[in-house]
Amino acid sequence: MSLSEHAAALRGMHRPGAPVLLPNAWDVPSALLVAARFPVVATSSAAVARSLGYEDGQAAPVGEMMAAAGRIAAAVDVPVTVDAEAGYGLGPDELVARLLEAAVVGCNLEDTDYRHGGLVDVQAQCDFLAGVVAAGAAAGVPLVVNARVDVFLRAAAGAGSGDEAAADVVAEAISRGRRYLAAGADCVYPILAAGDDVIGRLTDGMGGPVNVLYRPGVSGLMRLAELGVARISLGSGLHSAMCTWLQETLEELAVGLSPA
Repeated sequence: MSLSEHAAALRGMHRPGAPVLLPNAWDVPSALLVAARFPVVATSSAAVARSLGYEDGQAAPVGEMMAAAGRIAAAVDVPVTVDAEAGYGLGPDELVARLLEAAVVGCNLEDTDYRHGGLVDVQAQCDFLAGVVAAGAAAGVPLVVNARVDVFLRAAAGAGSGDEAAADVVAEAISRGRRYLAAGADCVYPILAAGDDVIGRLTDGMGGPVNVLYRPGVSGLMRLAELGVARISLGSGLHSAMCTWLQETLEELAVGLSPA
């Protein structure tokens, strides 16, 4: 399939009530395992960065992140979408050129402001998303843009607490998400949203596909489908689980060699 066909296939998987499940990969071996059972491979920026020796949050050089994405895309026959964080400070045209050079057909773009802290101004983020969508269209590959909304992430970091603050967070997530969809995003990703009531309000209020991070404290996959979720991501969960298993195994081996 061509890149444009892969993009169309990926876009078509975003169906509220029948969500696409993304067990996020970080390298070629993990991507091959995912592609053997799932119709798309998504990356986790945290997992990719850590596998390269960096921390998450745009600490890894963009060239290394794109090279990792390119190796994954070259190894699998399914569409690949990458976590492009906040765009690495690149303009829409350059970002899209790098994604397409890596044979990637979708991307996450978050609204955290790594330069000044807090969140990116909502209009500035809308302009950026619209620019990415336009650049993809001009290149002949309509990239699938998953616009991450980081208001719940900010709240979890201590930017507000209590019922009133929680209601404000949901309202802001819906407000930002609707504007991102209007700017051309295909899906919105209010990361760390949890609880059936909150997720239901998000899917009802967004007016477009919603992505949920699947993790402890979030309802099961079938319940998320019932709530109208269109996309379910595992983020860095698989990579973290693998690292935990490795650590526990190494500790068992070390104990096994210790003198009685």
